[in-house]
Amino acid sequence: MSNMSFCRFHNTAMDLQDCVDAIENGDTEDMSRHEINGLKNILQLAEWITEKNDEIEEIINDYEFKLYE
Repeated sequence: MSNMSFCRFHNTAMDLQDCVDAIENGDTEDMSRHEINGLKNILQLAEWITEKNDEIEEIINDYEFKLYE
Protein backbone atom coordinates (compact mmCIF):
# COMPACT_ATOMS: atom_id res chain seq x y z
CA MET A 1 0.00 0.00 0.00
CA SER A 2 1.36 3.43 -0.85
CA ASN A 3 1.51 6.37 1.54
CA MET A 4 -0.85 9.31 1.29
CA SER A 5 0.98 12.23 -0.31
CA PHE A 6 0.72 14.39 2.82
CA CYS A 7 2.69 11.87 4.93
CA ARG A 8 4.72 10.03 2.27
CA PHE A 9 8.17 11.24 3.30
CA HIS A 10 7.47 11.16 7.03
CA ASN A 11 6.23 7.56 6.99
CA THR A 12 8.97 6.42 4.64
CA ALA A 13 11.66 8.00 6.81
CA MET A 14 10.30 6.16 9.85
CA ASP A 15 10.25 2.85 7.93
CA LEU A 16 13.75 3.43 6.61
CA GLN A 17 14.99 4.13 10.15
CA ASP A 18 13.53 0.77 11.16
CA CYS A 19 15.58 -0.87 8.39
CA VAL A 20 18.74 0.98 9.47
CA ASP A 21 18.17 -0.16 13.05
CA ALA A 22 17.78 -3.78 11.88
CA ILE A 23 21.07 -3.61 9.97
CA GLU A 24 22.89 -1.95 12.88
CA ASN A 25 21.52 -4.53 15.32
CA GLY A 26 22.49 -7.46 13.10
CA ASP A 27 18.85 -8.42 12.61
CA THR A 28 19.51 -9.65 9.05
CA GLU A 29 20.28 -13.34 9.55
CA ASP A 30 17.04 -14.94 8.37
CA MET A 31 16.00 -12.79 5.44
CA SER A 32 13.84 -14.20 2.68
CA ARG A 33 14.60 -13.68 -1.01
CA HIS A 34 11.86 -11.04 -0.95
CA GLU A 35 13.62 -9.16 1.88
CA ILE A 36 17.02 -9.43 0.18
CA ASN A 37 15.52 -7.92 -2.99
CA GLY A 38 14.01 -5.17 -0.88
CA LEU A 39 17.40 -4.43 0.66
CA LYS A 40 18.95 -4.29 -2.82
CA ASN A 41 16.26 -1.81 -3.87
CA ILE A 42 16.90 0.33 -0.79
CA LEU A 43 20.60 0.45 -1.65
CA GLN A 44 19.85 1.51 -5.24
CA LEU A 45 17.44 4.18 -4.04
CA ALA A 46 19.94 5.44 -1.47
CA GLU A 47 22.53 5.84 -4.23
CA TRP A 48 20.02 7.77 -6.37
CA ILE A 49 19.08 9.99 -3.43
CA THR A 50 22.74 10.71 -2.76
CA GLU A 51 23.24 11.69 -6.41
CA LYS A 52 20.24 14.06 -6.15
CA ASN A 53 21.41 15.62 -2.88
CA ASP A 54 21.68 19.17 -4.26
CA GLU A 55 18.20 19.04 -5.81
CA ILE A 56 16.69 17.62 -2.63
CA GLU A 57 18.39 20.29 -0.50
CA GLU A 58 16.95 22.94 -2.82
CA ILE A 59 13.43 21.52 -2.38
CA ILE A 60 13.87 21.49 1.40
CA ASN A 61 15.24 25.04 1.45
CA ASP A 62 12.41 26.32 -0.75
CA TYR A 63 9.78 24.86 1.57
CA GLU A 64 11.50 26.01 4.73
CA PHE A 65 11.73 29.52 3.30
CA LYS A 66 7.99 29.47 2.51
CA LEU A 67 7.14 28.18 5.98
CA TYR A 68 9.08 30.92 7.75
CA GLU A 69 8.07 33.88 5.58
